[in-house]
Amino acid sequence: MKKHASATFEIKNWEEKPYGEIAASPKLTRVSVTKSYKGDIEGEGKLEYLMAYGHDGSASFVGIERLAGRVGDKHGNFVFQHVGTFKDGIAKSTWSVVPNSGTGDLQGLRGEVNSALGHAKNYPVELNYELG
Repeated sequence: MKKHASATFEIKNWEEKPYGEIAASPKLTRVSVTKSYKGDIEGEGKLEYLMAYGHDGSASFVGIERLAGRVGDKHGNFVFQHVGTFKDGIAKSTWSVVPNSGTGDLQGLRGEVNSALGHAKNYPVELNYELG
């Protein structure tokens, strides 16, 4: 049975460093992020992004995030895979639960988040998922 979890997250730390710099080429960065979740999803996320910037300030990114805490009343941890773009101040992305990444009560977790977020203090998350 499909379930729905609503939460918010706050970015506690964002550390972005360039790598592979070549003159007149798009900027490439690695970003380490720590997130705090509250609501139907509660816990801490540790996320690593790889980003490629366009000359107009837009970007494409991929990331892997381990979330330790709970979804609903189930505890454990699992991994999201993030794929998205950033343009005109909006990050659009899909977060997919990595198959077989759930531990504890979250073994067998499957699900996805689709987001379109601008800059804010707290960001909404809507996870559609199945467990089992």
